[in-house]
Amino acid sequence: MSHTYLTTTQLAERIQYNARTIRTQLVDTCLFEGRHYVRPFGRRKMLFIWENIESDMLTEAVDTIAMPTAGQGA
Repeated sequence: MSHTYLTTTQLAERIQYNARTIRTQLVDTCLFEGRHYVRPFGRRKMLFIWENIESDMLTEAVDTIAMPTAGQGA
C-alpha cells in the first residue's frame, strides 16, 4: 500500500490550519502516532500520513451530521 507522507507545513496547507496549531493542539488529541503520523528513525520530525488523516476527517464529518428527530422543531 502506498502512502503520501507530508511535513507539518504541507499538511497545514492542505487542511488550512496553522502548522503551530497542528503541532500544539492536534497532535496526540486528534492525530495519533502510528495512525496519522510517524517519526522516521525514532527522530523528532513527524511525517503525516495523508490518506489516514483524510479518511478520518471525512468519516467524522459524516458522523457529525445529525437530522432532527420528532419534537425537536423544524
